[in-house]
Amino acid sequence: MLTPGDVVELDLGVPTGSGAGLRRPAIVVTAARVLTGRPNVVQVVPLTRTIRLSSAEVVIDPDAGNRLPALSSAQCQHVRSVATARILERTGNVGPVALGEVRETLALLLDL
Repeated sequence: MLTPGDVVELDLGVPTGSGAGLRRPAIVVTAARVLTGRPNVVQVVPLTRTIRLSSAEVVIDPDAGNRLPALSSAQCQHVRSVATARILERTGNVGPVALGEVRETLALLLDL
C-alpha cells in the first residue's frame, strides 16, 4: 500500500511542452486517509535532477530513506493525478520534513 511521501518510479509517457514525462521518480502527495482506500488514481509531484532554485520546487538531498541516487528537485508546479497502473515500483520515502515542504509549496501554488 502506498503512503504519503513515497518515492515511486512512474511511466509518464511522452512529454508535451515543458511538462514532465517519460520514466521518472515522483513523490506521492495524496492524503493518507485517501490512500487507505487503495484508490486507482493518486496525486504525485515529479522529481528531476535539474536544480533550478525555483520557488515552485523543493530540493531534496538523497539519503537512505528516500533512496534517491542524486540531489533532486520536486517539481511542485507539475503536480498531477496519475493512475496507479503507471506506478512501476516504490523505491523509498522522503519522510515527513521533505513531504511537509512539498505540501507547503503546493499550498502556496494553489492558494490553499
